[in-house]
Amino acid sequence: MNTEEFLRLIEKQCPCPETLPKGLQAMWYDNKGDWNKAHEIVTDASDTDSAWVHAYLHRKEGDSYNAHYWYQRSGQPAFSGELSQEWEQITSVLLKKVNATHEC
Repeated sequence: MNTEEFLRLIEKQCPCPETLPKGLQAMWYDNKGDWNKAHEIVTDASDTDSAWVHAYLHRKEGDSYNAHYWYQRSGQPAFSGELSQEWEQITSVLLKKVNATHEC
C-alpha cells in the first residue's frame, strides 16, 4: 500500500485502522481531524515508529519541547518543513513497513 492508496482508504472510511500498526492508525485519525484519538493511540506505545508519530503530533499541537523529546525517542531528526510534508513522509515510511499483502 502506498500513500495515495492509504488516502483513498481514509476517504472511503475503510475499517482498516485497527489492523494497521499503531503509528499508521494514529496518522489515519490525524488525517481525519481527530488529533486526540491519534494521540491516544501512540501515547502508551513503546515502539520508535509510534514515538515518531507522537513527535509529529506534538509539533502539530505547537508543543515543540515535547515534540523534541519524542523525536529523540524515535531516533528521527526533528522536521522543519510543513506539517503536511511531514505527515506524508512519516506515512510513506510506515506504509513501506506494512506487509505488501495487507488487504482491507
